[in-house]
Amino acid sequence: MKNIWLSATLFILCAVPVLAQTAEELINDGRNTENVTTLSMGYDRKSYSPLKQIDRSNVKRLVPIWSSSLMNDLGELSAPVIYNGVMYVMNVKWTFAFDVETGQQIWRTPVELESGQLQGSVKVTRGAPAIYNGKLFRVTLDNHVAALDMKTGKSLWNQKFADMKEGFYANSAPIIANGVLISGVSGGEFNSRGFLDGWDPDTGKKLWRRYTVPAPGEPGSETWPKDTDAWMYGGGPTWRSGSYDPQLDLVYWGTGNAEPYDPRPREGLDSLFTNSVLALRPKTGEIVCYYQYTPNDVYDIDAVDEQVLADIQINGQLRKVMIQTDKNGFLYVLDRTNCKLIAAHPYVKVNWATHIDLATGRPVLSDVYKRFAAGEEVEIWPQRGTNAVPAAFSPTTGLIYASTWNLSRAERLAPPAPRVFGKMQTGVTGGKTTPLQPGEALGHFLAINPLTGEKKWEVPLTDMPSSAGMLATGGGLIFTGKLTGEFVALDQDTGQTLWQFKTSSSVNATAITYTHKGRQFVTILSGTGGIWSTRYAAGKVPSGGSVWTFALAQE
Repeated sequence: MKNIWLSATLFILCAVPVLAQTAEELINDGRNTENVTTLSMGYDRKSYSPLKQIDRSNVKRLVPIWSSSLMNDLGELSAPVIYNGVMYVMNVKWTFAFDVETGQQIWRTPVELESGQLQGSVKVTRGAPAIYNGKLFRVTLDNHVAALDMKTGKSLWNQKFADMKEGFYANSAPIIANGVLISGVSGGEFNSRGFLDGWDPDTGKKLWRRYTVPAPGEPGSETWPKDTDAWMYGGGPTWRSGSYDPQLDLVYWGTGNAEPYDPRPREGLDSLFTNSVLALRPKTGEIVCYYQYTPNDVYDIDAVDEQVLADIQINGQLRKVMIQTDKNGFLYVLDRTNCKLIAAHPYVKVNWATHIDLATGRPVLSDVYKRFAAGEEVEIWPQRGTNAVPAAFSPTTGLIYASTWNLSRAERLAPPAPRVFGKMQTGVTGGKTTPLQPGEALGHFLAINPLTGEKKWEVPLTDMPSSAGMLATGGGLIFTGKLTGEFVALDQDTGQTLWQFKTSSSVNATAITYTHKGRQFVTILSGTGGIWSTRYAAGKVPSGGSVWTFALAQE
């Protein structure tokens, strides 16, 4: 079989040498620094590159090389991928191919959405295009997964996987794992039931569907009320992209909030597999293990953020772990072979729980839940630990780098109402942000030890919080951005801003770095978008999407 696979691969490489991405190239993303073939610059989602041509001593010489419009005013939250001198970029309206050296457009393909009212207030595209065997894969807001020809941008296949009328929409990116295309879905506030789909990337045939809320009789169904249809409206959306360990052959995917936030229809039960990480076999969608970060979530503190995969020393033993900066305010370290908890520490202000019990793996609740369940309006910290953007992990420092939010919100139970598919019903009122004093930090750039919770540094953001992802490099730099439009390079050891450049709109995306003809480049998308970042930046920062590429000025 191995010889047959090698022969087939050689045939593909000979037939279309420019466009044949193999499974091996996806697994080894980063070894050939001319290419960036996966989201977060690797299946492990570290958002780390060992490249060090651009470093702390010379980053002040970083200058823009080219920029191009992305013809979109709804926001740029995605990251590009690069293969053989071509950069591929996507947003909610378009998919582009650019010459990586000049920025010249090679092709662009519009996203043709179904007519009718789109669900959701977050009309953006997250993640990065998936590429494999000459095809580019993406999802569209109206619940389609599509394959495009990487050479021409022409559609090869397009499959609808959910109905907007039933409360579903899609703004994440699919991934390829062990030859299977895996995609998620949004819509947790619209009485939907979350799921993941596995697809044949060659034909678009659906291979499996894994619901995140079990049906009666399935494992986990005991955590939902008996003899009710609460599970049918249970939430658990999968609106961020997963990570993958090829050695264990496990995909790790986070799930979102239980629906409704009001715990009464769910009888205050744990509501599996919402607010969890699922470890799945990519070929079948089988759940191998799971961990629930927030049982019985009543605060909309999803667990959809990426699982960062790393091998780290713990008590003298090298452990395979996954790390998540959860929206609930705690930073978790889990054993990724069995989904067992190793460590958990707050990385922002938290008042809904006092700590995470390492013996049980469960949060120890404060009095906030009792007061909320009794009908009192409560102030919840955090509103969100991060705004659903990638963190970075540096194997050199052993630290997690994240952009965090220092904001609360108020929430009160609403009168019970019948559940209706496709109708936004959270079961609560409020959601307003508690005002802060002038000059008080709205968020931070943070460096933190995931095992101990010790903060190496924390840089306050007093104008607006950040909704940008983080990129760590071997040059000792952390690249990130601000809602006010600055693309910045921080010192990994101190958090000091060493360089910044004002782009044309907000920076809400995550940077990538790579080489072309031996020269290191850094690319970032700019464009205000997303409900929370727009809430702070709209009216203060112009909209309009663009892609920016930087390199050191030639001496």
